[in-house]
Parts: sequence; structure tokens; C-alpha cells
Amino acid sequence: MAKVSILIATANPHKAGEIAALLPQTGAEYKSLADFPALRMPEETGATLEENAALKAVFAAKAAGLWALADDTGLEVDALGGAPGVYSARYSGKERDYPANNAKLLRELAGVPAVKRTARFRTVAALASPSGKILSEEGRLEGKIGFEPRGGNGFGYDPLFIVPSLGKTLAELSFAEKNRLSHRRAALAAMIRHIKAILRAGR
Repeated sequence: MAKVSILIATANPHKAGEIAALLPQTGAEYKSLADFPALRMPEETGATLEENAALKAVFAAKAAGLWALADDTGLEVDALGGAPGVYSARYSGKERDYPANNAKLLRELAGVPAVKRTARFRTVAALASPSGKILSEEGRLEGKIGFEPRGGNGFGYDPLFIVPSLGKTLAELSFAEKNRLSHRRAALAAMIRHIKAILRAGR
């Protein structure tokens, strides 16, 4: 199979680390935005996770002249009608302040009992070619929202998101433990067949 380069199109270093650890070692060469210092990712203006993942992947692919992989993840809380959803990263404002987002979520869920605090993380991954072709996959992780932050690992809503089968938040899991069950892993695992097809085609 020919050598193919794929750009991991995220400016979030935590997310970039997770994606790099989860991508299949199929022979592709994975690059980061550090390889393209002049490239500035666009604002997430989509109304859905699918739209945001696609716009980021297409922008990066065209700018870098490579296949580009981007994703968008949302926390969907049933008691809040699916919020914060596509606005998860900017829930408390434009600054992407994780502690502030968590604090707002707890305020919104004040008085909601444990049995009704069901939620899921949903990740949509998009792989785009320089010509604008888009391949998409989705991954989910079901869980519940806790009453207080627990754990010092992870990022975002990880300290509040409890995995019922483990009785722990994502922030209480090691990097490897989280990656074995995460929503992002599910989306990227489904992306393997597309990456292999690109490698076979050599472009």
C-alpha cells in the first residue's frame, strides 16, 4: 500500500492526543496542526455535530492538501432535552472553560435525581479529501451525570460523566482505560475501513 498522510485536524491538544492513540496503525502517516503552523481552524458554526465535523475536516483538507480527520463531540443530557449537545464546548460561553461548563451543568441539573440524570457522549468523526469528499462515522457512550466532579484525568465533562458499569467517572479512569470504551474510540474504530481503502488506493 502506498504511503498516505492524514492530518489530525484539531487545535485541542487533549483531543489530538486521544485521536493519535486511537487511530489504527495501518501504515498511514499522521500529521498534526503543528506541521502546518499557518493553518488556523475555522469556528464551529454548524447546527449539528455532523456539520461541525465536516466543516473542520473539509477546511483542513483543502488548506493542507491532504486527507484530514476531524471530529465533534457533544454531551447529550436527557433531563435537559439533549443539551448541551452541539454547544458542549461553549456551554458557559465562548472561552471553552471546562470548569465553568461543568458548574453550569450541575446548576441546570440541581434537584434532578440520579435515576433521571442519564446522558451520553456522542462523537461524529469526518474524514475529508482535498477535493471535499467526506466520509463520516459515529460513536456513543451511555452514562449518567454525577452530583460533583470526581477524578483528575481527562478533560471537559469527564469528571461528571459516570460509566455505570464501572461506577467511576471518565476522569477517574486511566488514559488507556478511557480509550478502551470511549465514544471517540467507537467512531474512529468505524473509520478504519475508510482509512484502509484510502491506503489501498494510494491517494
